[in-house]
Amino acid sequence: MTCQPEEMYQCQIANCGCIYNPDKGDRRGKIPKGTAFKDLPEEWKCPVCGASKKAFKSLG
Repeated sequence: MTCQPEEMYQCQIANCGCIYNPDKGDRRGKIPKGTAFKDLPEEWKCPVCGASKKAFKSLG
């Protein structure tokens, strides 16, 4: 099963574009595969640019 676009979020900081995909999780941030964006800890940061969770917008 693969996630739908509305389950993926993209960092909106200029020139970053990192996409959080729940199917992959965040290995650097020790977030396991299958973790929904809404279930990420509030202190989670973008693994590319360090932006806060609030900098991400849904792709759906």
